[in-house]
Amino acid sequence: MYSVYVLHSKKENKLYIGFTANLKRRIEDHSKGKVNVTRNWLPLVFIYAELYANKKDALQRERFFKTGWGRQYLNKILVNTLKNFSSSKI
Repeated sequence: MYSVYVLHSKKENKLYIGFTANLKRRIEDHSKGKVNVTRNWLPLVFIYAELYANKKDALQRERFFKTGWGRQYLNKILVNTLKNFSSSKI
């Protein structure tokens, strides 16, 4: 199973979009500062994930989320979640 996930940085008030084949391990790696990109963004909060049986589908979805249209989509479906984090936008 493959996952596309979204994390929120309380410190930076930013969202991080990622892909993994092991969601639990990857979230732990982020939380422990083992991921260079988010190391200085701690603490992080897991706010969203989508699961895929096919790796190619998951990677395609991750790429979409990192586009302007994908960011608009995430802001729309996570509107109430993002309200909890003040002015957080992707």
